Amino acid sequence: MRFAVIGLDHRHIYHMVGGLLEAGATCAGYDPNTSDARVLQGFQERFPLLAPVERRSLLEDRSIDIILSAAIPCDRAGIAVDAMSHGKDVMIDKPGVTSFEQLAAVQQAVRDTSRIFSICFSERFVVPSTIVAEKLISDGAIGRVIQTMGMGPHRLNRGLRPPWFFSGEHYGGILVDIASHQIDQFLHFTGSSDAEIIASSIGRFGPEDLKDFEDFGEILIRSPQGNGYIRVDWFTADGLPTWGDGRLFILGTQGTIELRKYVDLDGRSGADHLFLVDRTGTRHIDGSREPLTYFRNFLSDVRDRTEIAMAQSHVFTVCRLALEAQAAATRLPKDFRPPIGEASVR
Repeated sequence: MRFAVIGLDHRHIYHMVGGLLEAGATCAGYDPNTSDARVLQGFQERFPLLAPVERRSLLEDRSIDIILSAAIPCDRAGIAVDAMSHGKDVMIDKPGVTSFEQLAAVQQAVRDTSRIFSICFSERFVVPSTIVAEKLISDGAIGRVIQTMGMGPHRLNRGLRPPWFFSGEHYGGILVDIASHQIDQFLHFTGSSDAEIIASSIGRFGPEDLKDFEDFGEILIRSPQGNGYIRVDWFTADGLPTWGDGRLFILGTQGTIELRKYVDLDGRSGADHLFLVDRTGTRHIDGSREPLTYFRNFLSDVRDRTEIAMAQSHVFTVCRLALEAQAAATRLPKDFRPPIGEASVR
């Protein structure tokens, strides 16, 4: 199976390409156009044998089955629609859309072409410990899941970011962008096909000159299967040895699971730490050796026209809920100080 890359603007493209190559696909080339020369340089260093090819040639090459894209977020939907109209399935970095209009256009393209529009939710698909958690839940280790709390802190690394990164019209807002990960995980781990946004808020508490960049966001989300709380931010301190202390807490009727995805603060080395509390006690599970399944399953879906990796309806539901949360969000004032005992989400 052959794929090509159109959209080299975010470093997430590295694990997307690497994942498909490891799953057995072949890369037919990449469009070298980019808004960030450092991303292109990093891509070429990691994949020196891949060849640059003009975009239109990639789209018109009938031997190419899949287009990958980590373009500027506001451009991803357009690339996806173009690719699907050329008979190709699509894997897009999150966020796959940045507006309701883009979501409608992508949904129409899927209906018209019967192509797959998949979003690589890397905080689930590229984190082995989430697969371990899924297996434990399936085995009944913590009973029925009734709530999740997802934390998605990130390091800003301002000097490494291109100008579009700080423009709301380009990245879509912090809830559309980062929180799409946590919405995906809420739906997945609670077994929910849909949900409603109960409350959401966004804030800007960092550098004064970044007036269009949201660096804090939170969501209360609910479905018939469970409740969820989401917090995302750009305040990871430089002292942390990784880009963010991403966590997921899963509450069940008979136990709990905590995922420390990228670091165990002042604890065990490495990533993918899972802590389980069940009927028999507590234990730590090293999830780092669990094989990833998304990329292999995605290739199977492309070949067999199935939905093993992820249901198409799930992708669209995550996009819609993220857009709804962003649109309804209360903007917190920069000097916001919640009284003790009063939640900031309202």
